[in-house]
Amino acid sequence: MPTVSSEELAAAAGVNSAKLRKDFSYLGSYGTRGVGYDVEYLVYQISRELGLTQDWPVVIVGIGNLGAALANYGGFASRGFRVAALIDADPAMAGRPVAGIPVQHTDELESIIRDNGVSIGVIATPAGAAQQVCDRLVAAGVTSILNFAPTVLSVPDGVDVRKVDLSIELQILAFHEQRKAGEEAAADTAAVPAAPRKQSATDQGPDGDVPAVMPA
Repeated sequence: MPTVSSEELAAAAGVNSAKLRKDFSYLGSYGTRGVGYDVEYLVYQISRELGLTQDWPVVIVGIGNLGAALANYGGFASRGFRVAALIDADPAMAGRPVAGIPVQHTDELESIIRDNGVSIGVIATPAGAAQQVCDRLVAAGVTSILNFAPTVLSVPDGVDVRKVDLSIELQILAFHEQRKAGEEAAADTAAVPAAPRKQSATDQGPDGDVPAVMPA
C-alpha cells in the first residue's frame, strides 16, 4: 500500500509539515506515525473536498477551433467533468460530431441545460457574442462560467466567472523572460574584471600628496 510522509508532502509543497498535518486533519485524514498517509485514500479525500468525486455536466458554447480543442481535451473526465453538450450558433455545425459529441444549435440551449442539470458553462465564442450567451446561460440556471472569450462578462450576484485570457498568460511569461535576461546581463557584467587604471599625475597618494608620475 503506497504511503507518503507529511515531511515529503511538505517539502514538495514548500510548506511547514506541522501546518500540512493540521490542514489534513480538517479533511478527516490522520496519518500513521512512522508510516505516513495512505496515498490513494488521501487523494480521494482531497478530491471529495474539491467536489471532484461527483459527476459535473458541462456545456461548451462556441465550437470553433478553441471550443473544439476544449471538447477534445481528455482531462475533463478524469477530474469529474462530463461534457454534456456542445452548442454553436452556426446552423451548418448542427449535428456535426466533435470529439464524438454531435453539436447542437443555440436555440436548444435552455432545454439542454434543463434536461442535463447543467450548472457549469464554458464560453468559447467571439467577444461580441459572449455577453448574450452568458445572459442566456445564467437565465437557464447556470451558476458557474468559465470564460475564454476576450471580454469581461457582467453577471448577477451568485454567479461565479473564471476568465481565461491566454494573452495575459503570455505577457506574464514575457515578463519573466525579460527579467531573466536582465539578471543574466547583470551577472555577465559582474563577472568581467575591471581593467587596471594607469596612474595619472593628478592621483593622490595615501597622505594626500601627488606622487611623481613614473616614466612609461
